[in-house]
Amino acid sequence: MKRFAFGMLAVAAALPVMATDMIAPALRAGYVAADEDKDEKNDSTGFVFTDVKINPTTPVKDQNKSGTCWAFSGISQLEEDVLRRKGEEVDLSEMYVARMSYIDKAKKYMRMDGTINFAQGGGAYDVLYVLDNYGMIPEEAYTGLNYGEEKHSHYEMAGALKAYLDAVRQNPNKRLTTAWLAGFEGILDAYLGKVPEKFEYKGKTYTPKEFAKYLGLDAKKFKSYTSYTHHPFGESFILEIPDNWRWSQSMNVPMEELKRIVDNALDKGFTVNWAADVSEPTFKWYEGWAVLPEEKSAEDMEGSELARWTKLSDADREKEKSKVTGPVKERKITQEDRQRTFDNLETTDDHGMVIIGYATDQEGNRYYKVKNSWDTNQVYDGYIYVSEPYFLEKTISVTVNEDGVK
Repeated sequence: MKRFAFGMLAVAAALPVMATDMIAPALRAGYVAADEDKDEKNDSTGFVFTDVKINPTTPVKDQNKSGTCWAFSGISQLEEDVLRRKGEEVDLSEMYVARMSYIDKAKKYMRMDGTINFAQGGGAYDVLYVLDNYGMIPEEAYTGLNYGEEKHSHYEMAGALKAYLDAVRQNPNKRLTTAWLAGFEGILDAYLGKVPEKFEYKGKTYTPKEFAKYLGLDAKKFKSYTSYTHHPFGESFILEIPDNWRWSQSMNVPMEELKRIVDNALDKGFTVNWAADVSEPTFKWYEGWAVLPEEKSAEDMEGSELARWTKLSDADREKEKSKVTGPVKERKITQEDRQRTFDNLETTDDHGMVIIGYATDQEGNRYYKVKNSWDTNQVYDGYIYVSEPYFLEKTISVTVNEDGVK
């Protein structure tokens, strides 16, 4: 089963991944210039992408060996909201969001007697919940690297947290003591560090809530949308995916409306938080594109693109490159396709990323330009071009600023 949580696929590899556009080498000035049009051929992929609409974004980051893509994509969307409104580039702490979510997750896990998912994954709503209830912290005040590593690596910590909770839950005393939560927080303190009550930012002192107010961030401005027929359209429902442990709701709309919402938001200058399946063999991270060919090839269908390639040397990667060498005829996706692949677990909650704009290939086909959190060492410096058919079938949900929906 492909249920790895938003972000766990990236974790599996810890590779040097990521990169972006085929066309706008951006981010050199700290963010992508809006509506930057560049045309740069990359003969190694067979695709030539031209950026049509690109919204300002902050630099690509690296979640490395942590299942926190949901935090990276959610934080990226908040950073871009600040950049759009204030013209200020801010670097917010993903690990603050992860830490606060772990505490809430632990409380719920114990109340549910261990019958809900307790893992590294999460969703866009977790970031918004933390913002709304606890505030926000800049990266410089809380890096979450308190355990001798230069990059995030959460395997050990995640295992320790889960083992601790299960040991407490199995206590023969049949009741919890007043110390269990402090013990749990002690593990988080050891790995991620204690959360500062106050911190300095540009010469001023803030609490997390004061800092969120300074940035002008409003969690209630962001809405989640999805598109499945096992619930009525026009109503919100709890999306049944393992990492939706907060049981947050998404508005259910027809597939065409979901695409219209995304396109409208992009045209109005907003980025879109994208939860999607990336386990298709034609999600080619290193090559910088994702498509759904009309005719499936005999490529290895096991596991995710990233998980497969982490086991290969650079020389092997060259040999294993996709048989797709440029634009191909793609499947026409229907609402029934979306439902079928969700129900049979072909479309699963693998990863969270951010759609920053759209582009076309050399034949005029349209793609979404997507910012990832797998570092910048791939063909487009941390970005990937995702075809419209791939988006239509493999989207789990999107989170959009409500001002971009109107």
